[in-house]
Amino acid sequence: MKKNQTTILEDRGIISVSGNDAKDFLQNIISNDVNKVSKTSSIFSAIFTPQGKYLYEFFMIKLDNGYLLDCDSNFTNDIINHLSKYKLRSQIKIEDLSSKYIVGIITFEKFREIQVKENKNTDTVVFRESSIFLDPREKKLGARILSGLEKLYLTIKILNLEIIDTSSYLAEAHLNGIPIKGIENLKDKLFGLEANLEELKAIDFKKGCYVGQENTARMKLKNKLRRKLLPLKTNEILKVGSELIFKDYKVGIVLISEPYSFALIKLFNPEFSEFKDEELRVDNIKVKIINNY
Repeated sequence: MKKNQTTILEDRGIISVSGNDAKDFLQNIISNDVNKVSKTSSIFSAIFTPQGKYLYEFFMIKLDNGYLLDCDSNFTNDIINHLSKYKLRSQIKIEDLSSKYIVGIITFEKFREIQVKENKNTDTVVFRESSIFLDPREKKLGARILSGLEKLYLTIKILNLEIIDTSSYLAEAHLNGIPIKGIENLKDKLFGLEANLEELKAIDFKKGCYVGQENTARMKLKNKLRRKLLPLKTNEILKVGSELIFKDYKVGIVLISEPYSFALIKLFNPEFSEFKDEELRVDNIKVKIINNY
């Protein structure tokens, strides 16, 4: 996107977790450190299975009485139900506030302009009662505006922004190895580290225990990462579950097909360096790995 452009993400779910125990409750479940979250700092995080496999991902933003989770709308109900299983006697309230909020994207350059205007140098800025925060995964993806529906469009008008479709945002994310669409296909199919969640700053290895922490820490400590989710370059639609072939070797499997393809790629046997820049085949379709490794 250009500096004075914005795009609206219509497919985001917003979950509120509030109450006296909200911080400790989330700290025991999610992969990142809740202590990092404040009115001036937001995070990207995930929820794993007890074995450390990918379940859900989301951004976390601070509210006065708790936190907002900005997630894929396909996961909203699942995340609420999953969190509710751990509630027990915790003094928390979990609500679906998707109908009250909307998410917009602005460029990194526009965010810097807002920082100057508001005389703030923090990664999260409250502008006209809306939280605007840099995408913790990659600054090339700009900043996210989390706002009430009417307030967002008024903010867009005040900032003199032009609304465009999401195509350039999705393309930029794909080039940087970050899946936006189709992440429901990743659920329970790969470990958090295989989904690049360390590189995307969703895992804190110093925070202590959380669900899936033991296996995640063991994989990191013993360098047992053997596969990695990587974007594919192709002019055709691939089928989820299809194998990537290099010579006579199966080197990966397609996990996300549209609008941009991602595959879980082997790093050893054969060595990734042998085929990372080579033309591969998926069901007789030519593909190449966009190498971010």
